[in-house]
Amino acid sequence: MSDEQVAADVRSLLSSLRNRALSEHPSPIPPSAEGLRERKKRLMRQMISNTATAMFLERGFDEVKVAEVAEACEVSEKTVYNYFPTKESLILDREEAMTEAISRVLGPGGPLGSPVDAAVELIAEEMHQHYDDWGDEPGRPADVTMIRRFVELFEQTPGLRAAQRDMMDRLVEVAAAGMAARAGVDPEDPEPQIAADALLGLWRVQFRAMSKYADGTHSPAELRDLVIAEVRRAARLIETGLWSFGMAVQGSNGREQLKVAAESANAARKQVMAAIKQARDAWRIVAAEAKGHEEWGHHGGHNRTNKRPGPGPGGSRPRHGPR
Repeated sequence: MSDEQVAADVRSLLSSLRNRALSEHPSPIPPSAEGLRERKKRLMRQMISNTATAMFLERGFDEVKVAEVAEACEVSEKTVYNYFPTKESLILDREEAMTEAISRVLGPGGPLGSPVDAAVELIAEEMHQHYDDWGDEPGRPADVTMIRRFVELFEQTPGLRAAQRDMMDRLVEVAAAGMAARAGVDPEDPEPQIAADALLGLWRVQFRAMSKYADGTHSPAELRDLVIAEVRRAARLIETGLWSFGMAVQGSNGREQLKVAAESANAARKQVMAAIKQARDAWRIVAAEAKGHEEWGHHGGHNRTNKRPGPGPGGSRPRHGPR
């Protein structure tokens, strides 16, 4: 594809993104709870970020000035900075939403169950939000190769890579604080720290997988499903522990063996969880029976004594049957 064609595609994308931002764009806030002022601010923020992203893709991050973004959006430069404190945040515009979402699913009050499952579902929900309707615009076929250009923009811009790393570090601290509060431990303890690092690694897997499959051979829906599948594979390794991967590294580099090892570890984990549940259920039954015997002995012990069989003929107790 020629540079002229790339520029034309980006300009077309810019127009499309501006139109989408000014139309009804999905909001994390329920419509009934979002006032007119909040809706205008949200749409303006989305339009500025979309416009800046398209300009960065066309000309390069360092070649575009914030003043030019403001001019393209028909707002003042001050307005742009009111929404985005730095130039980098124009393209890294999801930190606030991710912070809220991670705190919600991993912190106190989040859904019961594995934090790994919660993180995977969060990524899957995000992928469905972004890709389910892509390509539905009349007269504009889906061009998923734009995703690869987006990833290449980060790879070619040291300032953006540094800003992305800083953002991920902040999100790790958010995840660690949420899980620590839920577990009743210090966020600086090694367990919530390493767990948070591992979970945020799932977003890095997502980012790389998006570039990997954005080669023009997959539809947006196919790309979405492939990326989610890779995230789930990575999550399975976190859930089962690194020992399964270590076995493959020490023994053989075969991918099939690695897959079997991870699946076996996951099956073993489920068996352990089932055994724990059975043990808990059995303990509840034993405790209930013990409590029942105790109450019966307290209230009806004298009846038991009175009703005990007396001596049989010849002064002996009844003989038991054959053993």
